[in-house]
Amino acid sequence: MLFSPIKPNMKARVGLYSVGLRAYWEQFEGLRERLCEYNAFIEQRISEWADVYNFGLVDTEGEGRRAGEWLNANNVDIVFCHAATYATSSTVLPVHQICHAPVVLLNLQPTASIDYEHTTTGEWLAHCGACPVPEFSNALARAGIAFRVVNGLLGLHDTPAISLTNESTYERIEAIRAWREIEEWTKAASVPRMLRHSRFGFLGNTYSGMLDMYSDFTMIQAQTGLHVEVLELCDLNRFLHEVTETEVEEKLEQVQAMFQISGDSPSDPIARKPTDEQMVWSCKVAAAQEKMVRAYDLDALTYYYHGSPGGEYEKLQGGFIVGHSLLTARGIPCSGEGDLKTAVAMKICDILGTGGSYSEIVVVDYVDGTILLGHDGPFHIAISEGKPILRGMGLYHGKQGTGVSVEAKVKTGPITTLGMTQTGDGRLKMIISEGESTDNPIMRIGNTQTPIRFSSHPDAYMSKWFAEAPTHHCAMSIGHNASLFEKVGELMNTKCVAL
Repeated sequence: MLFSPIKPNMKARVGLYSVGLRAYWEQFEGLRERLCEYNAFIEQRISEWADVYNFGLVDTEGEGRRAGEWLNANNVDIVFCHAATYATSSTVLPVHQICHAPVVLLNLQPTASIDYEHTTTGEWLAHCGACPVPEFSNALARAGIAFRVVNGLLGLHDTPAISLTNESTYERIEAIRAWREIEEWTKAASVPRMLRHSRFGFLGNTYSGMLDMYSDFTMIQAQTGLHVEVLELCDLNRFLHEVTETEVEEKLEQVQAMFQISGDSPSDPIARKPTDEQMVWSCKVAAAQEKMVRAYDLDALTYYYHGSPGGEYEKLQGGFIVGHSLLTARGIPCSGEGDLKTAVAMKICDILGTGGSYSEIVVVDYVDGTILLGHDGPFHIAISEGKPILRGMGLYHGKQGTGVSVEAKVKTGPITTLGMTQTGDGRLKMIISEGESTDNPIMRIGNTQTPIRFSSHPDAYMSKWFAEAPTHHCAMSIGHNASLFEKVGELMNTKCVAL
């Protein structure tokens, strides 16, 4: 497949347990088994998005301690505590005093409304999951343990035979909303796990003078867990000399399948039809780039190198954009100008399956009320509106060298930008904005551009954006993902601002 990942992303390891009160089981026949069936249903749903480690039912403080040890042994990233019925907080607190993974309390009522005329005490106890949640919240808060709560309906398709009321609630908004939140927490938990196991290549150096780009590699690893592998252009050059003619031909086939090869730009004299020589060179460099990614087991890459005028490395970096766009589409996000923080933002988008294309402000269209976001490359081909166009560039603006660049826009529809900046005290901060990609025209100059309409006037939006001291780059993802990105920030202990 054109967009098959070079390295598949990791799933989150999700811990799950349900709570109850052991004294109930002998008093109310079938209650324990009924609650275990609810637990199994939750496991089945969450397993669509993650690897689930389900301890089962916790009904005493001793079982709570065993659950905490068991969840630790399984190295879970997040724990869902299902309030299946009333339980004392002494059953819950030990779990999280032993297992320090983030906890989400699930208050998922099986029915939208009980049958008041026929309900028994045992029936009521199967639906009273909300009852102990304040108690759990109090105990966790007093112990200094952060928690989150998802409220809503369980969302069963079929009513259990033991039930005295209708439990088919999967179509109700309360179930849909609750499971959307659970899905977001589950997917968000995969991000810190993946970053802790990631290797980011830093090829060359940072564009000179871009002070917002500079970051301390130790700080990045301390706050995300990712490893930065420092690479030199001679590393890539070594792989370039290993590329065969067959590999170049294979890359040419990929490029022709993914891109539309342009003619000369009707408006810009430096944006021309790519020459055969430029295409072959870009594909040879692309093959070398993939070799380097595989050899160093990279999960992302940031790069920049201007080279001396007319030198070998200037020619090498002139072929970067096509190959880095191909890598980005296959799960190895690549950010230019040595912007490591935006590479992290792009990788977060990639882990969550939302794309993540390298962007900056291009121009404002006050007539249409849009801001064009894009760059001279690379581009996330997998989220493009139609086939991206390749143009030969007689000159890279603000940079040395010539080569082939990508002209494209992100799919029309909902988008979310994710910026990763750094505050004065050295902490990472996420800046999130939802908007709509429009079908307005773009310039034909060999750059990526997407017209975005945000919720406020461009001037008002930019005033809010700039006040957060962003870097001048961001990652553009498809879909409205603010709620999802905010959960990622919380699990990464990273400040988030949604504009």
